[in-house]
Parts: sequence; structure tokens; C-alpha cells
Amino acid sequence: MKPWVHLGTASIPNNGGELKFSRRDNEFSIRLSGVRGELMNSRMYGSEQALSELGCAHIKQSDSAQVLVGGLGMGYTLAAALNAVGPSSQVTVAELIPEVVEWNKGPLGDCAGHPLQDSRSEVYLGDVADLLLQKNEHYDAILLDVDNGPEGITQKDNNWLYSVEGLDDIYKSLKPEGMLAIWSAGYDPMFVIRLKKAGYQASTKTVRAHAGKGSKHTIFLAQKPWR
Repeated sequence: MKPWVHLGTASIPNNGGELKFSRRDNEFSIRLSGVRGELMNSRMYGSEQALSELGCAHIKQSDSAQVLVGGLGMGYTLAAALNAVGPSSQVTVAELIPEVVEWNKGPLGDCAGHPLQDSRSEVYLGDVADLLLQKNEHYDAILLDVDNGPEGITQKDNNWLYSVEGLDDIYKSLKPEGMLAIWSAGYDPMFVIRLKKAGYQASTKTVRAHAGKGSKHTIFLAQKPWR
């Protein structure tokens, strides 16, 4: 088996560690220093696609949806969101780490079909929380894949997103019947309770990392009721 070739390193803000980007033939990997295993692998993206498919299912017939993706990763969530919405829609992806955007503009972009080149996509280089704090009922769907789930690992500031205060601000950023979808490495029953207390109609789906096999991940689905 061919060895991995190191392609780049990126520092995570606020002393969050380093991301290490590697390639082996047509397979790409992103790892976090000090954490065993991979954060992302280009062969395992089923749950990232499911995040968008489930989070955007209610707007498949909308021609002009507004979608926010938190975390670019390897581009699969963004690509699936673009596939789920109409020709006049806009999908904004917020990415905190500039190098991740550059990696997706390079050879990594082939994996997800270069979604950054889609005219409907827009990159916000910064914290997704900056957009959520506007609280202006702008989004039909908010898809968050910024960490391992409701407890920040790569970025402790992500904990705000899953707090009572953060969930309230996200609620105010969604249009009526808008959907918040969150990727998680595992199920957290207390987080479901927190979502319901924040006013969402909450449920979960268990999905696989790759085409019906691989690790099981959880998608938290939280819909804002119609007024």
C-alpha cells in the first residue's frame, strides 16, 4: 500500500490545534493533532450528504431557498445542499480556516465535484456564529458540521452553538418552518431535550458513514414551527 503524502497543515484559531491534510492516490485525509483517528476521509462521506438531504428535504420544491452550511470540510455537505435546492437558491458556507477553503479549491475539490465553483455557492471566511447572531429569519435551512457534535472538540467556542443561548439565536435566524440540522458522531439524549426546550420540533436520524456501512452517525433535526 502506498504511503500517505503530507500536503498541508492548518492552525485552528484559539489554540484549537492543527489540521494535517494528506493524500494517498485519490484518497484524502484530514486529521487533528492529538486526536486518534481521522476527522475526515474522502471515502467516507455518506453522513455528510445525509446532513444536507435531511436538512433540506422540506425545501426541495423551492426555487429560491437560502441555506447556511457551517463547516466546509471536504465539500460533501455543500455539494449535497446545492443538489437539494433550486436554480435561484443561495448556499452560504462558513469556514473558519482559510487553508480548508484553499484545499477545496485544489485537488480535494474533485471529490465532491467542485461545489465552490457553483454560482449558487458563497464562502464566508469566518465563524458561522457571526452570521447566526444577525437573528433576522433569513435561512430556510441551517446545516452544522463544525465539530464532533453537541460538544466542541476542535473548537471550544463551538459549544456556544449547542447552548441554550446559541440555539435561541439560531431559532431567530430561521424562517418559519426552517430546519436546523446538526451532524454528530453520536447520539445525545440531553441535546434533544435542549432542542425541544428551545422551541424546536426535534428528532434524530441514524446514518452511516459510507453507503450503508461504516460508522453510525447521528443527524439532529430541529424544525422551527410555523407561527
